[in-house]
Amino acid sequence: MTEKIKPREFRCEVKFFRNITPTVFELGFETNDPVVFKAGQFFSIVIPGAGPGGRDLRRAYSIASPPETRPIELCVKLVDGGPGTTYLNTLKTGDTFRAIAPYGDFVYKPVLGKRVCFVSTGTGLAPFRSMVFSDHFKANPPKSTICMLGVRDESELIYAKEFIDACARDSALQWVPAVSRPSTEAWRGFRGRVTDWLRARGPDFAWTETEYYLCGAGSMIDEVKKLLADQGVEKEAIHQEIYYKTPTQAAVTIPGS
Repeated sequence: MTEKIKPREFRCEVKFFRNITPTVFELGFETNDPVVFKAGQFFSIVIPGAGPGGRDLRRAYSIASPPETRPIELCVKLVDGGPGTTYLNTLKTGDTFRAIAPYGDFVYKPVLGKRVCFVSTGTGLAPFRSMVFSDHFKANPPKSTICMLGVRDESELIYAKEFIDACARDSALQWVPAVSRPSTEAWRGFRGRVTDWLRARGPDFAWTETEYYLCGAGSMIDEVKKLLADQGVEKEAIHQEIYYKTPTQAAVTIPGS
């Protein structure tokens, strides 16, 4: 068994900042010392002076890049009034910030003979991008892989070209962008939510031969888990990371706010 790495603090220097959709930006950075992490883990970013009484806050962001590549990349959703996104959105190339890492157990765990279905909404795709393009995933591939991303309109799709290109190289990988409210009639992909796509698979889908990884809105995760349970999927085959929650849902530590 691999020994768990204890999180420690790093000084991070911004190497690039770019907007990738109207409401999502990507931040690339290097750490002052080498950092070892697993695909699917996250950084806890220190937000200086943003807490009560001027105390520092910490916000968690899943790593969007595989462990083998540098700079390390975060994929961040702009949230009105969100202390984390507001702070990170002000950073420029050459600026530094503090972070503690690595954290999280939401990592790819190969199961012999099983398929994998990654289900995400919004920036919940970030850890799946890290996983799918990691050496660990390539060395331990599932029987087949479905990677789903649900967004409101097509302008919010992230990393689509990377996954389309990956599918062209690997016939066992399927990319499913689900757009619930396309802005134009030109959209030729799936119209609806990720749950609609799953529900339409029917009895011939390999429900119980698949490991499911869910990341994104808490409401989506709840709905998908119920759908999978109705199809006879065991709880042990469902892995989750909640990004967003409603006031009625239990409080959890979530990446990205």
